[in-house]
Amino acid sequence: QVQLVESGGGLVQPGGSLRLSCTASINIFSINTMGWYRQAPGKQRELVAAITSGGSTNYADSVKGRFTISTVNAKTVILQMNSLKPEDTAVYYCNAKRVILSAAYDYWGQGTQVTVSS
Repeated sequence: QVQLVESGGGLVQPGGSLRLSCTASINIFSINTMGWYRQAPGKQRELVAAITSGGSTNYADSVKGRFTISTVNAKTVILQMNSLKPEDTAVYYCNAKRVILSAAYDYWGQGTQVTVSS
């Protein structure tokens, strides 16, 4: 079992920045992939950014060049969000994917609200 705790959401004006933090209950290097997803009202949850235990990253096209995912220490992943747009408004969820003996497990944080508005 992996517990994930997010922090850092809030209200920001367009063009501003926020940093989201996700702290796991175990060493994240034993997790295959850490990621951030978001869900806006009336829309499906979508992948924003992910980082593997080997350090590879991938981003949604809509956030490339503006968001950066990185590891801070053995238990924390951050999502640095710059040049925020109103369309980035959503609940952001931290996700951990583990593969153990060919079985895949997904773990989710409780979500943190990000609102981009003037």
